[in-house]
Amino acid sequence: MIRYSLCCDKAHEFDGWFSESAEFDRQKASGFLTCPICGSEDVSKVLMAPSVSTARAREATQALAVSAAQKQAMIKLKEAIREIRASSEDVGTRFPEEARKIHYGEAEARGIIGEASAVEVKSLIDEGIEIAPIPVLPDDVN
Repeated sequence: MIRYSLCCDKAHEFDGWFSESAEFDRQKASGFLTCPICGSEDVSKVLMAPSVSTARAREATQALAVSAAQKQAMIKLKEAIREIRASSEDVGTRFPEEARKIHYGEAEARGIIGEASAVEVKSLIDEGIEIAPIPVLPDDVN
């Protein structure tokens, strides 16, 4: 995992974790990378010091170990995501179209999952269509 220090155009600073360096660019291009404080899509990397492994750094990392309660919460979250995926139809990039059909009674009501750009998501929400993102969690990295 790679951690980047990020900043939006409104100067909100936050961290982002990515599976590889190209993942930041993919998420930014697709509109999935937004500021958690204000929702701005204008997010960029900020200069940060390189991470050098030292005894002190290892001690600090060990101090940040995940608690048992946090591990249990992560297990429950992963189970919930698996259950949502198992009980939903994956409509892929047709998600906005299918969500509208269901909302307006043109298709049977059912659970669907898929992909939508940030613009499409905003449009669906503006139409009063209830949607929610499903987080993509890293495999057990801790």
